[in-house]
Order: sequence, then structure tokens, then C-alpha cells
Amino acid sequence: MTVGFAVCGSFCTYDTMFPAMKALAKSHTLIPIFSHSAYTIDSRFGTAQSHIRQAEAICGKAPLFTIEQVEPIGPKKLLDALIIAPCTGNTLAKLAHSIADGPVTMAAKSHLRNGRPVLIAVSTNDALAGAAENIGRLLSRKNYYFVPFGQDDPQKKPTSMVSDFSLIPAALEAALEGKQLQPIIL
Repeated sequence: MTVGFAVCGSFCTYDTMFPAMKALAKSHTLIPIFSHSAYTIDSRFGTAQSHIRQAEAICGKAPLFTIEQVEPIGPKKLLDALIIAPCTGNTLAKLAHSIADGPVTMAAKSHLRNGRPVLIAVSTNDALAGAAENIGRLLSRKNYYFVPFGQDDPQKKPTSMVSDFSLIPAALEAALEGKQLQPIIL
């Protein structure tokens, strides 16, 4: 089974995202895909190059990072599923409005043409504010599934929610069967 693993710029989740990627690599062929931010931004959570090297080490191949590289995903039916982890509020908004202006959103658009699952692992500070509408839109769309998510710091960040990345393998298996792993909200 070949799975695309698209990484967006919620850098604070990388310490839990990479172990999930590693767990999946044991049983699936993974094709890493990096958003522009993930591919270029150095943050207090590490350098872009260190994250790229880590994905390469886990997946055995360099991440795709341009629209041109990911566009063939759909026409060539390259993936059985696509995971977006972490999926930022920005990416949620673009997916909800069918905007494909970067490698992750283009990968999703291209992949969806085959009626195959896109699994979203939310990580956004405004999930219970501005991004809530976009989460709702995607929940109602065919072939979109979510890794269960919950508030990560209700006192200091009351609108922030993050998926439980350890549930990515189980959520993927459910999505491949056309089912949403429950409960969605933890």
C-alpha cells in the first residue's frame, strides 16, 4: 500500500508527527510531501533541512515539494491514501474552498479525483474559531476523514485543537474502509 504523507508548517507537532510517520513506514510505502513552509522555514522546533532529512530517513526518499512534482499523483493513481499531518488552519481553509496553490493542496486535489481517502490530522490554534467552519465543510465531504482531535491547552489556548497523532495508523485503516474513526472529538 502506498500512502502520501503530507507535512504542513505546524512545527510544534513534529515531535509527535515523525513517530507516527515512522510507525506507518513499517507497513506502508510512504511518499513524503512537504508544504512550502515545511520545506523552507527554520523554527525554534528545528531547521527545515533537519526535518527534510528525518522524513528522507523514515520514508527512504526525498519529499516532494512542488506543484509539478505532486500533480501526477491523481492521473497516475500513485497513492492509495493521502495523510495531511499536521494540517494547519491555512491548509484546512484551502481544502474547504478547493484551492490548490501549493504542493499539499495540489496533492489532495489530484488524489481526490480517484475517489480515494484523504486523512486530516488537524493542528490549528483556531479550530474552535475561524477554522471551525472549514472543519465542518470537510467533515461533510466525501473521501475526507479526520484523525481524532481535541483541545491541547484549553486554559491558555481555548480555541486550539490538535489531533492525536498516535491514532494516525488506526484512522488510516478506518479511512481505507470508508469509515471515520470514532470519536472524532477527544
